[in-house]
Amino acid sequence: MKRSELARRLRDVAYLEGDFVLRSGKRSSFYLDKYRFATRPDVLEPLGRALAAAATEVAPEAVRLAGPELGAVPLVTAASLAGELPFVIVRSAAKDYGTAQQIEGSFTAGEAVCLLEDVVTTGGAALEAIGALRKAGLVCKHAVCVVDRQQGGAAAFEGAGVELRPLYTIDEIRDA
Repeated sequence: MKRSELARRLRDVAYLEGDFVLRSGKRSSFYLDKYRFATRPDVLEPLGRALAAAATEVAPEAVRLAGPELGAVPLVTAASLAGELPFVIVRSAAKDYGTAQQIEGSFTAGEAVCLLEDVVTTGGAALEAIGALRKAGLVCKHAVCVVDRQQGGAAAFEGAGVELRPLYTIDEIRDA
């Protein structure tokens, strides 16, 4: 699927206008509903291919992918299948039962991972996930997101020593 066609699909299925409160607490007149694109096979499958390709390009040293719960799990799963790289899931906090892990899946400390994220506004949730990965001994210097809302996220990633590569900016989605 062409890049422009995928952008149109994202816009058509997930771009909403109205009055929204974002995770950051900021209000916005638009919202990109990740669940509307991550739950549709006709969008998720090409997104998985695009994310896998971008991760390979930006982080060729990565031996696995990582995705924060809950929104990025379908994306990292699709990218893992497309790119044949294993992945881990980063919980927002360690669970208090079973293995009591914050990072789910097999990994070895010292491995390089590429974080995948859905929509980046300020980068808060993704940077928390990167902190958890690093605390577990993984090396995370690169991240790929589906859409960068261009509201400070890229600068926040840079400040944490992480290169953020968006598949699209919000302007590209609006103009699709």
